[in-house]
Amino acid sequence: MRMPFILPLFLAACGAQPAPHMFGAERFEASRGGHDYVVFLKGGSVEVIRLGYARRGEHQEIRATMIELVPELTGCTLRESSLQGDSGEMRGLVSCPR
Repeated sequence: MRMPFILPLFLAACGAQPAPHMFGAERFEASRGGHDYVVFLKGGSVEVIRLGYARRGEHQEIRATMIELVPELTGCTLRESSLQGDSGEMRGLVSCPR
């Protein structure tokens, strides 16, 4: 009887989904240092999500990697002062060339 409720929950957990205000964003994917990342770009906003587990002691390096991925994948300049979040999910503002 509970099976119909479990399947949608399981499917919703698959893959990285952007925050609601980022729906329709351009999606970029990358792997670095054994971790997978998804970057979403919409207008002047960017969101970076790390997929999978991170061990203790990896978080500073992961955060630095997330910051490096934004210009590398999007071609936009990240305004680091606008960054919010941690090594799991980070949001910020970007300036993109026209």
